[in-house]
Amino acid sequence: MSFPVALPSNELFNNDADAIVVITHDINHLGNSTLDEVAAPYIAVDARIAQKTTLLVSEQVPGKRLVIAPTGPVDRDYDDVRRFFEAAKAGVLEAKAAGAVKPLLVVANAPSDSRYENALAVSFLGACQGLWQPLEAREYRGEEIEPISSIYLFSATEQTCQQLTAISAGQYAARDLCGTEPERMAPPRFADYCVELFKDSAVNVEVVADRKTIDEQYPLLSTVARASYAVERHHPRVVKMAYEPEGEVERTLIFVGKGLVYDTGGADLKVGGFMAGMSRDKGGAASVVGFMEAVAKYQPKGVKVIAYLAVVRNSIGSDCFVPDEIIAGREGVRVRIGNTDAEGRLAMGDLLSEAKDLALGEKNPELFTVATLTGHAARAMGPYSAYVENGPARAAKVSRQIADLGDLWADCAEVSRSRREDYDFIQPRTLADDVLSSNNAASAVTARGHQFPMAFLAIVGGLDKHGCNAEQPLPYVHMDIAGSGVEGGDWQHGKPTAATVASLFARYCI
Repeated sequence: MSFPVALPSNELFNNDADAIVVITHDINHLGNSTLDEVAAPYIAVDARIAQKTTLLVSEQVPGKRLVIAPTGPVDRDYDDVRRFFEAAKAGVLEAKAAGAVKPLLVVANAPSDSRYENALAVSFLGACQGLWQPLEAREYRGEEIEPISSIYLFSATEQTCQQLTAISAGQYAARDLCGTEPERMAPPRFADYCVELFKDSAVNVEVVADRKTIDEQYPLLSTVARASYAVERHHPRVVKMAYEPEGEVERTLIFVGKGLVYDTGGADLKVGGFMAGMSRDKGGAASVVGFMEAVAKYQPKGVKVIAYLAVVRNSIGSDCFVPDEIIAGREGVRVRIGNTDAEGRLAMGDLLSEAKDLALGEKNPELFTVATLTGHAARAMGPYSAYVENGPARAAKVSRQIADLGDLWADCAEVSRSRREDYDFIQPRTLADDVLSSNNAASAVTARGHQFPMAFLAIVGGLDKHGCNAEQPLPYVHMDIAGSGVEGGDWQHGKPTAATVASLFARYCI
């Protein structure tokens, strides 16, 4: 893992860095006259420098390496700070390939536009995204496959570095958990990672492993886990985490994360190659852990954070659950199974019910579910997270505030509304049940395919009784990161992005 190191503005050349990486939209102005002089002869003869990341060699810069990482245009209406994130990622990988282990990041001539106020911080996070290697790779080949342990940030403040240390640590943990193959991060080992991660930290961890307890308290999760009980190493876990700040609590955040360590689809088996990559279906829980790790590192005042993780494998076998079954959840709501590949909402439902009960006694609570839930979110929103909120959350602009900050931290999202059609869609068809979990078509070809699952979660979690007109309204946001959770939408090979970690931290911790 790489740590940020603040470098004063008068020490650009007086340090032990072994490469300077300049991120800029104008290659003719690199933020320093010496750097401009070094680059000018190359720029004069090679037009490609303005188009792609380039390594220049010069005795005048630390390590003799100058990397110019152009962002491309930044002044159009649709440009955003991800230009710097992506350029820094490419730049630091170029420096690494050249042998650098202590690069120095310089953001030159960032526009004064508020969109780019965090350009340097986001550049560091982009570099970290590029440098991360999977947990199994580090365990197999050794930690030296991540040779860059520190990155100098030119003109950064110590406070900025403290914040970035927390965010990057959280994102690192989220990538580890999401990007790991299904045996290395089977439910018991996922729980073990969390226990070890938060050992001697400000976050307390409790793991529920007893099958009887899970069957009785979380019957919907237990239903998803049924076929996995045939294999002991695949048995489910419920992981509970809590952070209590020093001093008065002003706000309470309660998260439920989907931790499907592998999703075969169950009886509605994924076929035609669509099962590949389903070890990343734990990305929601992974991001929740990442946010908790950022909180543990930064220890913000005034905000209490609680998280419940449904860590389970949706296996195929003689005891797997099937469509048409009716299962009574923790709230007493009778759920008719529409499709066993819509398992994430079942796994989280009873935990959300418990979270709702807890929220009723907390100070200014806000509830969230975070999940790689639907193909529709990826189809409708592309590489952006999809936030679907209930009435109280919409009235308080919960999603809008997180999304607006996410735009400034390269952690972008689109805000969706929950509407009456979503609740109509899951209404029971008989008197034998109270709610339908899903239809039997793929979400990507279902109208409002990423919105109606939030309505289901609200009902099975009991949040439908805590809307705007209730005696105690509870703001609730469902965060679907199926489109944003991995790079390029490649769920089998793309690096996990730790979606939501930076924007949640920016909203509630800074």
